Order: sequence, then C-alpha cells, then structure tokens
Amino acid sequence: MFSKELFAQRIREVRKLHNETQQELGDCIGMRANNVSEMECGKKATTSEKIAKICKHYHISADYLLGLSNDMRGGCERWTEDEERM
Repeated sequence: MFSKELFAQRIREVRKLHNETQQELGDCIGMRANNVSEMECGKKATTSEKIAKICKHYHISADYLLGLSNDMRGGCERWTEDEERM
C-alpha cells in the first residue's frame, strides 16, 4: 500500500545520496524547491509524470520510490539501453 511518509523518506534519501539540493531536483523535474520540500515532508504527493522523471533522473525503480519494493534498481537497466539508442 502507498505511504506518503515512505515516499517522502525515499525521495529525500535518494536526493541526499546524490548530493543534490531541493532546488536542483526541482529544476530537473520542472518543480519549485518548495514543492520538493512538501513532498519530502509527506505533505503532498505528485503526478505520475514527476515520479517518472525522478526515477529516470536517479535511475531508481518507481516501485521502490512508491514503497512497493525494496529493490532500488529493479528494472532500471532499460533506461541505460534507451539512452544508448538515442
């Protein structure tokens, strides 16, 4: 089951793991820093489009980000293959 708290925690952890600020993540996914902060505090979720951008940016699984799996990289190899074709 989806948990805004776990979603918030995982976004924050992944962002910090990549040494990015909320502003940098926001710029990458087309969102203001205060919206990223609200997600990381569990106050708001976001659209599927933004979730996909976050996952692609960090090369993590949407299932992981949404708390449906503990496998951070599950299925992400396809992004590398797609990028090589471009």
